[in-house]
Amino acid sequence: MKFISLKSRGGNYLVVAENVAWLRDYENGQTQVGMVGGAPLLIVGKIDEIAASILEQANAAE
Repeated sequence: MKFISLKSRGGNYLVVAENVAWLRDYENGQTQVGMVGGAPLLIVGKIDEIAASILEQANAAE
């Protein structure tokens, strides 16, 4: 199980990488991150930046 960090204006999240289901552009330079079995998270950054960050963290050497 690999945890990744996602930054939000209301606080930061640590989520299991495999639980990220989808990404959607949102207002004010934010992105919604859909989670398996849960409500979406509102994350700071454009969809391309968030996708790259998720992939980078998920593929990082342990």
